[in-house]
Amino acid sequence: MKRMQIGIIGCGNISAIYLKNLGSSEWAEVVAVADRIPEKAQERAVEFGIANACTVEELLADESIELVINLTIPASHAEINLAAVKAGKHVYGEKPLAVSLEDGRLILEEAKKSGVRVGCAPDTFLGAGISTARRAIEEGLIGRPVAGTAFMLSGGPESWHVDPEFFYAYGGGPMFDMGPYYLSALVNLLGPIRRVSSSTGIQIPDRVIGSGPKAGTPIAVQTPTHLAGTLDFAAGTIVTMIMSFDVRGASDLPRMEIYGTNGTLSLPDPNFFGGEVKLRRAGSDDWETVEAVFETEHNERGIGVDDMIKSIREERRHRASGDLAYHVLETMHAFMRSSAESRHVTLESSYKVPAARLDSLKL
Repeated sequence: MKRMQIGIIGCGNISAIYLKNLGSSEWAEVVAVADRIPEKAQERAVEFGIANACTVEELLADESIELVINLTIPASHAEINLAAVKAGKHVYGEKPLAVSLEDGRLILEEAKKSGVRVGCAPDTFLGAGISTARRAIEEGLIGRPVAGTAFMLSGGPESWHVDPEFFYAYGGGPMFDMGPYYLSALVNLLGPIRRVSSSTGIQIPDRVIGSGPKAGTPIAVQTPTHLAGTLDFAAGTIVTMIMSFDVRGASDLPRMEIYGTNGTLSLPDPNFFGGEVKLRRAGSDDWETVEAVFETEHNERGIGVDDMIKSIREERRHRASGDLAYHVLETMHAFMRSSAESRHVTLESSYKVPAARLDSLKL
């Protein structure tokens, strides 16, 4: 079967792993790269043997390109996603789908009008770690899931990142930066989220860039840096979630755990594709390793693109979808609203979880 021709917009750091992985894809062929800074596109084209380094406008006008991968900064996600679907192209973007809920809805509406699909990172939940946990839950190893925890606790990226201001602007913070990994995994494990309650705050407002040419420059913190809340899932599971850039010391709290009527699952970091899943059965003092569904040997970023193309060819739903990304986006906004309005926020969106990835689709 002929591979789908793809164009990548945004040639920053993250583009390298997409280009590397998709270079060996059975389903995708990257034929063009574009960036607002032409030199970046040219550098990636030379590095990965891409024939066409062009402008964003030229890429979108190229009728041979069926799918656009949007790797721009979050503030540009909506603009590029909308331009791609209006040009009649499928689009797969980095997270989040958009910064605002209004833009997220508009992207999905325009895609429906144009008859194209929307996909969105993260696709880490398609890796062996979360896939193995999902099979364990579906096979009843912990009984009925009743509760869970999810923790991402750090001191923030300014100590090592040379240009970290965007992490603290609107649409940034620990929730919009790392929340999509945790929420996408949880939804795929437990189903759609029904409502959210939370408290949020800027607990450490005084931040300074710690490395690079901007070292010593103060950072204007414009978004919550500590968010603690509760997710009520439609199936009844209650998950406690904390996302923080305000934890300056180490923490031994697990990344994620799911508690069932017959036992507990300890999950690996959802920011990665692999990792062991541990099971402690009711009445036992020992953890056991759950046999992996398949092996994840490397960073598989881009596997969601492969699955999306394959699903288009096979006329089925793809997994790292715009519908999932929108449900996650609404959940993240609900964290902000719940705290600001001192109430539970019930979500308007829902999500029907597709069949799990159990095949050997690999990059």
